[in-house]
Amino acid sequence: MKKLLFVALMALGVVSVAQAAGNASAGAGKVAVCSACHGMDGNSVAPNWPRLAGQHADYIAKQLADFKSGARKDDTMIGMVAILSEQDMADIGAYFAGQKGGVGSADAEKAALGKKIYTGGIKDKGVSACMACHGPSGAGNPSAKFPSLSGQHSVYTTKALQDFRSGARSNDPAKMMQDIAAKMSDAEIAAVSEYIMGLH
Repeated sequence: MKKLLFVALMALGVVSVAQAAGNASAGAGKVAVCSACHGMDGNSVAPNWPRLAGQHADYIAKQLADFKSGARKDDTMIGMVAILSEQDMADIGAYFAGQKGGVGSADAEKAALGKKIYTGGIKDKGVSACMACHGPSGAGNPSAKFPSLSGQHSVYTTKALQDFRSGARSNDPAKMMQDIAAKMSDAEIAAVSEYIMGLH
């Protein structure tokens, strides 16, 4: 019974595997290559590259490890992570986690529908409220490895949700995001992504 409970908790990301502790100072010396796309402080200017500033350190480290293992695929990132050690990933995560995240301005019309989805879900489609996992302000839940969404570029969030929907991205615990995105239309994805960009 204990073994079954542990497996279930692992699938939900509640129990985490021991991970190297990150050092933000060491990370500052390792992010030069990251800054070309994500900005030196993690606030990317281009909307197709995610803002990393203020993101949870363990979440960043996990995404880097997933790019390296192939669990998450991206033609640009595979080259960036090839030489990174587990400690490098933890240090980079710690550095970006300590940076102040930016917030974009959302299109009010699109964001109105997005707010309804984010705070209340889409009942008739069985889509749960985004804030159930990511929090009312988009701060996420570091213990459960649910990322911060606050201020994330709408273009990036739209692509992430579309990738979960198509199966191009499948590194989410227990296929939670794949199941949610599969029930959402392009318009719903665009609306919630717009709302998230102005969320703080």
